[in-house]
Parts: sequence; C-alpha cells; structure tokens
Amino acid sequence: MSRAERLLELLQNLRRRKYAAKGEALARELGISLRTLYRDIAALQTQGAPIEGEAGVGYILRPGYTLPPLMFTPEEIEVMVLGAQWVAERGDERLCREAGNALAKIRAVVPSALRRELESCALLIPQKRRIPVDGHFLVAVRRAIRSDTKITITYRDLKDRVTRRGIWPFALAFYDEVQIVIAWCERRQGFRNFRADRVEEWVDTRTPYPRNHKDLLREWRETEKIPSHGIDL
Repeated sequence: MSRAERLLELLQNLRRRKYAAKGEALARELGISLRTLYRDIAALQTQGAPIEGEAGVGYILRPGYTLPPLMFTPEEIEVMVLGAQWVAERGDERLCREAGNALAKIRAVVPSALRRELESCALLIPQKRRIPVDGHFLVAVRRAIRSDTKITITYRDLKDRVTRRGIWPFALAFYDEVQIVIAWCERRQGFRNFRADRVEEWVDTRTPYPRNHKDLLREWRETEKIPSHGIDL
C-alpha cells in the first residue's frame, strides 16, 4: 500500500467511527507502527483534515468532512478513456475487465459535466490482430513484478530452440500483436526480452529475487537508452 493509499484508508477508518479511536487500534488495523500512525495523523492535519485528539487519548474526525470530488480537465478525461480503450483492446481478459472497472469508478465520482465528457469521448482505438497468449501467464508476470519474485519458463525462440530459464520480470511491454516480458535472465546473466506467446510452460515460484524491480527497470532504461517520456511513476 502506498502512502497516499494509507492516508486515504486512515481517513476512511476515522470516518466510520462515532467515538475516538486509540492510536494503537488504528495502527493495528492499518498494519503500521504507532510512530508511522502519528506521522500520518500530523500529515493529514497539516493538509486540513479536522482530526481531533492526541497520543494516548485517541483520535476522531470531526463530522461533516468530506473528500473533494475528483476534478479533471476534458483533456485528462480523454487521456483516461483513450488509455482504458487501449488496454481493453491489447491487454488480457483481466486487464480488459479492470479497465472498465476503473472508468466506472471515475464515472461514479466526477461531477455531472465531466461525466458527460467521459461518456462522449470521440477518441477511438482501432482493433488489431493479436497473437494468442495465455492470459494466466500475463497475470502471473504482473504479480511477479509487483512482488519482485522469480518465474521459471520453458521458452521457444524464433529459431525453435527450447530452453528452460529462471527470470526476474520487471516490465511487460504491450505491442499491437505481441506482449514482451522484459526480465533479468539467470541463464544469460543479463537483460533479455521474451515474447509471451512463445512461453510454452511456466511456474510462478513466488521466490523473491535479490533486486528491486524498480532498480532493474531504471538500470535497463539506462542500458538501452530508453526515455521515460517525462512521466514519473
């Protein structure tokens, strides 16, 4: 859970309570230390959240406080719709479903004027022929990237050579027809690209690899001289 998600969860936790909650109880429910909770409370108070109380006594969110509605420009709405359409067209079944869920959540909370922009976006993604791939494998790759864990694959290359490799996936690239798993290959001791449709067998080992996927991605970008397009994630 990111810090932003944790702060939002803390607010939601306090909003559900009628009475002051002890810091220990809040920290336990959020799975954080008491010291981190105190820092989060202070951060929310600094940002204007009317949280009353103190350490050892408890905390309560003053009634009437609501989060502001999500606000986007029409261009930002177009970006989100276009992106969701692209994912729905080129992603696997699960990503397609989640793209629709994401737009539904945004539609539910934006003001009515922006909701009309969301529903009438005229930017379209053309359909493309895709080479079939095991959607369960793509789900496993995304999970492995998030958790920094290894996957073992049996891979058939373009010359029909079959090898078995342990890989540390850290990125997944979606092209018009194929998906590419970008990983550190234990066999080659270097960065390698693997077409997802050429993975014949795979095992999600759930075994941690010794690097952070963000560090691997940054090192790979530097090695391949690939720009980030000015977007910091």
